Amino acid sequence: MNYKGSCHCGAISFEVEGELKEVADCNCSICSRMGSLLWFVPRDKLRLLTPEANLATYTFGTGTIKHHFCPKCGIHPFGEGSHEGHPMAAINVRCLENVDFSALPIKHYDGKSL
Repeated sequence: MNYKGSCHCGAISFEVEGELKEVADCNCSICSRMGSLLWFVPRDKLRLLTPEANLATYTFGTGTIKHHFCPKCGIHPFGEGSHEGHPMAAINVRCLENVDFSALPIKHYDGKSL
């Protein structure tokens, strides 16, 4: 299935393809502050509809995850990293159109312990 998403102001918009079965709620220092619910997909399933130059990026710790956000409205629509050498995108499902994220199973992830 294809989903469309964006930041609040629309400066960052994207499409993502995949089967949205569950979301992750991570308790690490950044995820807990952002309040995002994450859906992990292969990076090639995410397609930006706006210029990459519209993204601002934040990294911390080991710098392996690129947390992308909008410099205009501050919303974090997705991040990028890798899992076992495969490029991945972490989609903030709260930024997707027409998705009832409250109906999705939530997997709690203890990122604070990493």
